[in-house]
Amino acid sequence: MRAAFADRLLQRLTWADLDPGHLRNLIHAARDEDLAGLGLGRRPTHHGDRSTAALGATPRTTRAYLVARQTIVLAGLPLLAPILRAYGPDATAQLRRQDGATAQPGDVLATLAGDPRTLLAAERVALNFVQRLSGIATQTSRYVAALGPGRTRLLDTRKTTPGWRMLEKYAVACGGGWNHRLGLFDRVMLKDNHLALLGLAPPQPKKTKSPAPRTTIPYPPSSILTSSSPLASAVRRARLAAPDLPVEVEVDHLAQIPPVLDAGADVILLDNFPLPALRRALALINGRALTEASGGITLERLPRLAGLGLDFISTGALVHQSVWTDIGLDWPDA
Repeated sequence: MRAAFADRLLQRLTWADLDPGHLRNLIHAARDEDLAGLGLGRRPTHHGDRSTAALGATPRTTRAYLVARQTIVLAGLPLLAPILRAYGPDATAQLRRQDGATAQPGDVLATLAGDPRTLLAAERVALNFVQRLSGIATQTSRYVAALGPGRTRLLDTRKTTPGWRMLEKYAVACGGGWNHRLGLFDRVMLKDNHLALLGLAPPQPKKTKSPAPRTTIPYPPSSILTSSSPLASAVRRARLAAPDLPVEVEVDHLAQIPPVLDAGADVILLDNFPLPALRRALALINGRALTEASGGITLERLPRLAGLGLDFISTGALVHQSVWTDIGLDWPDA
């Protein structure tokens, strides 16, 4: 039953889940940055690909190949066709590999065909999308491999690029990760700053680097230790206000766990718990709620967390620490 409930909380976005209209808007914005200076307060007086136009090339048909330069996990290839359409009707994309597949150096990912002037104009925007999304998928696949097989699943976060969230979460899914919350609309999640509003946890400035592991977990005031505490009341109010949504609570003290359990939270997020405290927390929870570890999650730390019995591990590093992959466009007919 617990595993079935965990399954209902998670998803992996597929290409069919994405809004074509939103993707088209992203593509058109990227095109107009390149061709018309979109984003500038004062737009240029001349538009278009001035470099290719300066060559005076005559219309013809050619081919170009999207080629991997390194070992990567692919994401974003279905964007190639709508990108080419945004530049004109005289170019097509034939995919040779699928998103989620692993490509080796030299593998041809897609064949682009059409007027070379169109292909040249679209080249950089096409590469930008696929290199970035494949970077997220590749980064995610490394984290999934470090975690290894087992019950614990790797989740992403809402730390995404504005406007790109669903694409980036789709790329996480291509890399073997799972999508946590898509937004504020699909889960009640009481985090440290929410608790601070109730006077239960003083807000702490977020650090830019992961904190050193703590040897002890400080205990909060005794007023939050009972099932009638404001913390428990906050969880109960959340369940009443949004009965259709799961309720997750972030804790950073062992003493916060009993009232959260008694109030019926569905998921307890253990924030920046060192390994000994995680073991104590899991023993205390003892299957009464799903468990999620977050904060300071690194490739090196994941193997040590894998066997603890956690349901989930979440990290924003799948997106914000990813590096663009090396993909090129080769022109054999040039």
